[in-house]
This record gives sequence, structure tokens and C-alpha cells, in this order.
Amino acid sequence: MTDRTTTKHKICVLDDDPDVLQSLRFLLETHGFEVRTFSAAAPLLTSIDLDGVDCLVIDYKLPCMNGLDVAARLRQRNVVAPIILITGYPDQHIAEKAAAAGIDYILFKPHLESLVTRVREAISRQYLSH
Repeated sequence: MTDRTTTKHKICVLDDDPDVLQSLRFLLETHGFEVRTFSAAAPLLTSIDLDGVDCLVIDYKLPCMNGLDVAARLRQRNVVAPIILITGYPDQHIAEKAAAAGIDYILFKPHLESLVTRVREAISRQYLSH
């Protein structure tokens, strides 16, 4: 069993905007996370090491499929890591749609200041429940 007190938590970030992806990587790495980035859904979904991921941060609007679809597919693959959906497109039904897709938190762009806090909360909650 891995000692989580000395191991960096692994975060996967999916966003098709290279600037946002770079900013999120910088933010999370600055706070001590190990970050793997994806600019499209397919590489994330076919990644073979998702079992070792502690949290996923997924953009809502993506080419080909949206973040809700990505989250639903991850849950179908039995990925249990918490998923945080980030979006710049408010939708009055987003909370219900996100819950149905297995998403743990929703954060709105450009107000992502609480991302690090949400990632830590999600990881802590995940480890407490197992």
C-alpha cells in the first residue's frame, strides 16, 4: 500500500484550451500535486494508469464530447477517483446532469481560485470513504 503522506497526489486535467491547461498545471504543481494533462478526451479515456489517479479535473465544453460524457465513461470503467467539472457555461440544470454523470464538484471559470481546495477536499473525502 502506498503511503499517501509522502507521495504526491496524482491529478489528471482535461481541457482543450492550451492556455487554461497550462495555467491549471502550474497552479496544481505549485501546490505539490503531480499533474498529467490532456487536451482531448480520447487520450484520457484510453489512458491505462487511471487507477493510480487521485482526482480528475475535466472541462465541460470539449470537442467531440462534453465533460459530462467523459465523466460518465470514466465511471463506467469503474474509475472511482473524484471528478471536478470546470465550466464557463452556466446551465440551470448542470448540477443534476453532473450528479448523474458521477461528478463530485462543479467550479465555474474564470473563478477557479478554489480549485486547489476542492481537489484536496475531494481526495480527502475519497480516502476517508475507503
